[in-house]
Amino acid sequence: MPLDYLSELENNSIFIIREAYRRIKNVAMLWSMGKDSTTLLWLIRKAFLGNIPFPVIHIDTGYKFSEIYEFRDKFAAEWGLNLVIARNLTAINNGVGPQGSKFDCCNRLKTEALKLAIEQYNLQGLYLAIRRDEHGIRAKERAFSSRTSDFVWDYLGQPMEIWSQYNTRLRGKEHIRIHPMLAWREIDVWEYIRKENLPVVPLYFAKGKKRYRSIGCSCCCSPVTSKAGNLNSIIKELIKAKVSERSGRAQDKESTYTMQKLRALGYM
Repeated sequence: MPLDYLSELENNSIFIIREAYRRIKNVAMLWSMGKDSTTLLWLIRKAFLGNIPFPVIHIDTGYKFSEIYEFRDKFAAEWGLNLVIARNLTAINNGVGPQGSKFDCCNRLKTEALKLAIEQYNLQGLYLAIRRDEHGIRAKERAFSSRTSDFVWDYLGQPMEIWSQYNTRLRGKEHIRIHPMLAWREIDVWEYIRKENLPVVPLYFAKGKKRYRSIGCSCCCSPVTSKAGNLNSIIKELIKAKVSERSGRAQDKESTYTMQKLRALGYM
């Protein structure tokens, strides 16, 4: 019997998850508590029969929604995660924040915090839940995407990935970003969440005719007009949606040029 579309996506993601774990030493996953990364967390748990045999890292800027922290603590305990909270304490103590440049804030509090975590735990691979349809710059990614020791992403010189042949060779202190969900769409994620009955941060559901389609730091996210208060309503809304998923994000950070510059420096 042929697999349905969601089962095919799930199987392909689990194959990439297992292949990366087999080939790459010292891996970890980045968990933002958003719908995508929570779905990836679930897929990894499925891949390893209920366990996650490596650390789960939260890059904490200190500016996340309170609902995100509550969700993190609840499910990290419930699912028995080896949770690592990574912060760039030097930047935080020096007052780096969203009141200045959004670019500098993201780079210092997220990218540099990640660099510190990679160095501290000697990581060679990182699982991320990015999707090609989420942003044009992310559409340039491969399932296995290397970063140099300086965190630079050579998006113009990436190897081809044909017939599930992936490049996992590392040079020096490089690391590989592993993207098991590149082929998923926003609506696929929500349909999978409904199918698997996954928990999500309540900010995604409408309250007072507003909800968040994309969540992160509270200072960089704005709600969209919506009446979707449950999973079925969100899926119906997305079928007709003509507005970008990340339209509620800070636009000075989300522009194509700025996002490409951030990602070239190592941003997620």
